[in-house]
This record gives sequence, C-alpha cells and structure tokens, in this order.
Amino acid sequence: MRYLRIVTAFSGQHWAIQEGKWRDIRDLLRFKSGGGMLTQEEVADRIGARVDKRETKGTAVAIIPVYGVIAQRMSLMDEISGPGGTSTERVMKDIKAAVADPAVSSILLDIDSPGGTVYGVPELAKEIYELRGRKPIVAIANSLAASAAYWIASAASEFHITPSGEAGSIGVFAEHLDMSKWLESEGLKPTLIHAGEYKIEGNQYEPLSDEAAAEIQRGVDRYYGMFTKAVAKYRGVSDAKVRSDFGKGRVFGAEEAVSSGMSDKISTFEQVLTRLSGTKSSGKAAQLQIESIKNEFEL
Repeated sequence: MRYLRIVTAFSGQHWAIQEGKWRDIRDLLRFKSGGGMLTQEEVADRIGARVDKRETKGTAVAIIPVYGVIAQRMSLMDEISGPGGTSTERVMKDIKAAVADPAVSSILLDIDSPGGTVYGVPELAKEIYELRGRKPIVAIANSLAASAAYWIASAASEFHITPSGEAGSIGVFAEHLDMSKWLESEGLKPTLIHAGEYKIEGNQYEPLSDEAAAEIQRGVDRYYGMFTKAVAKYRGVSDAKVRSDFGKGRVFGAEEAVSSGMSDKISTFEQVLTRLSGTKSSGKAAQLQIESIKNEFEL
C-alpha cells in the first residue's frame, strides 16, 4: 500500500482542526494511496491551501502569516497539505525575531487556517501570551481562525475578525482506522511482536477494543481540557464559559464571535494594519510603512 506510513501517521494524531477540512485531507490521502495522481496545484485546490510571501519596506509592523494546515513540523504533511501549511516552530521563531528587532513596534498574525494537529500549538500559544507583554501581538482571522488556529489567535493581545470571517471550532478529535478487512482482502495478516501490556493498543490491524477506545477518548479529553483552559486564560473568562458559550466545536461568524467574547472586534485587515503602523493613509501608502516577515514553507 502506497503512503502507508503517511496514512498511519495521519490516523495517529490528535487533531484540532475543522472536521470538514480533515475529511478533505483524509479523502485525498485515500485517493493517493490507491494510486491516484494529482499535481501540486490540484492538491492546493482540493484543500484550499495558499501561500503569501509579501515583502514590503519600512519599520513598523511585522506581519506573520498563519495559513493552511498547522503542524509542528510541516514535513509530516508535505504529501497532503500542498503549499501554504504553517509550522508552529517557524512561527515561533519569526515572532521571537520580531520581538527582538528594535525596528519592529508591533506584530500582526494574519490567520487563515482550519487548524491542524495539536503538537506544538500549546507551546506556541503560551509563547505568544508571554511575549505580548513586551510588544503588542495582534491576531486577525482573515478570514478563518478555526480550532488550533483559534487556540493561537486567542493568546494575542487583541483578536480581530474580518466582517466575512469565522472563528472557533474549539475541540479535539482522533481517528482509529481499522485496516483488518482490507488486509485480509489482500491476503495479508500482520503480527506485532511487543513488550508492554498496552504497547500495541489501538493498532490499525485489528478492530478497536472498548478499552482502547476509552484510552483514545482519555487522550482527546486531555487535549480538549488544555485547549479550553488556555483559551479561558488568554481571553480572561472561565473555563466553563469557553465550554458553554464559545461554540462547542462550531465556528461563529464575526458578529457572534465578538458578542460571545471569542473575538475583540470586527475589522478588515487594512484597518488593523493602518492602526498598528500609525498611519492615516490607506491602501498602498500604508503598506509602504510595514516591515513584513516572510515565511518560507519548506514542503
């Protein structure tokens, strides 16, 4: 089976991502594992990935894009994410560089992401929360900050959302892929030699036991608790409010996101940018006074 390693890694992750986008990636993986072929452009079109490598001159605002599927190390996703994925490690590096740069007065996280894997996201959000005391770190859903992307955005000094934007999808899920029937049809029967009672628990070569399902649920609940407690701290509300009023896994439009307390204000990207750069000009004039940090997506 082609892409078996990638399929296994994909199913073994805890995901903080919109379920619909996750299904797009899953279906793409199944298509490719069955021998299907797509160009890089077709991959990007299927999952809605995009790249923005803007470079402008000036010394005021560092713009850091957070686009596409989020993962700690994007090499895991290079077969399925296409161009436009975001590495939490790279974003953290860019934020630290901007904070240390005396020419940068503030940082703008330009977010358009359905979320991604959990790994690396709590650490990045915590870093943003701690560094926002040294320089303003503003986030904007332009136009989507879902799941892991919202986790990151919630840690900023301010969180804006575009008029047509969406935010939320607070939740975590995992998948168990039972491959036993497929393997049987192919005449294959893997045997796992192991030590440690639970070492191969929940493996993909046999149906999921009740005990293994309960353990997977425990892991999902653990990450969900981390998610809601972090958002509660960053947004200055109770954990109970996050769980009851912040969508319960759904995304909110701009007005509902602001009224619920998930976002601070409805603003266009240009409005936020103009305010942070301290200019009264709009459009191209404002852009000329911005220092943009370029993300290189190594896929």
